[in-house]
Amino acid sequence: MNHRFCVAPMMDITDRHERYFLRALTNEAQLYTEMINVNAILYGNTEKLLKFNQCEHPLAIQLGGSDPSKLGEAALIAESFGYDEVNLNIGCPSSKVQKGQFGAVLMKKPSLVSSCIKACIDKVNIPITIKCRIGVDEMDIERDLDYFIEQIQESGCKTVVVHARKALLKGLSPKDNRNIPPLDYERVYRLKEKFFNLEIILNGGIKSIEESLKHLNYVDGVMVGRMAYDNPYLLNEVDNKIYEQEKICRSKGEIIMKIIPYILREVEAGEKIQLLTKHLMGFSKGCKFAKDIRSNLAKIYLSDKPNEVLYKIANQLS
Repeated sequence: MNHRFCVAPMMDITDRHERYFLRALTNEAQLYTEMINVNAILYGNTEKLLKFNQCEHPLAIQLGGSDPSKLGEAALIAESFGYDEVNLNIGCPSSKVQKGQFGAVLMKKPSLVSSCIKACIDKVNIPITIKCRIGVDEMDIERDLDYFIEQIQESGCKTVVVHARKALLKGLSPKDNRNIPPLDYERVYRLKEKFFNLEIILNGGIKSIEESLKHLNYVDGVMVGRMAYDNPYLLNEVDNKIYEQEKICRSKGEIIMKIIPYILREVEAGEKIQLLTKHLMGFSKGCKFAKDIRSNLAKIYLSDKPNEVLYKIANQLS
């Protein structure tokens, strides 16, 4: 697995349609699913939850849970579906996740996290990774974080994605936890210096490819979130600037033209068109027809000729 540039797992965002669209921009970036609760995999509609398009590889699934046995079983199912990696969520601060005793609250229980990792490693042959914060609540981001990472390393985990902010589990919403606690990139750099045998991926607040390149002087990889959704066209430079592949010049219009057939096929198969086209909103950023494009995308479900609307948008973006 190559984690040099990753797109973060984001709830209600990185579904299979968003990931398909991102692949029209970059062949190399590592993609992640939304966080999926292990109970949903074990007891829900597994086929609907886990299906994906083969073009999405390399693709990791992110699991939420704290029961080692259940996580191991869910990891095995994910491997059978063809996922390339299982990532454990040790960073989500939402109250719902806290009540389920997983996500960021697990940073307070490194021995349990270690057991969860071992249970997954024992079940599958694909990599088991984690995504965490630099700390939670009163945790010391020096001593306590080092201890947490030591336990993770001993469990057999070789790749850690670190959101360079603390998570404050009381008083802040998940949105606030993405913005208010200060970023501390230097702490993640020091983590890489100390745990040089681990692959350390930096996450949090990265807004450009140029920023990504600067961080790559100190860590093994970067993970972007909102940047990839709010302004997806920036990912058109990833293969060239991050992976040093031959530059391919594609306009926004060309990219939209490339994914229109997929949208129409999915609608024909019964998918609601607004669940697909919502992911295209970010392509309007910086376009002189931005307002018109966003309006057409928002109202496309009312059109009896959505294909014509999409081709019009593609032409506006060319």
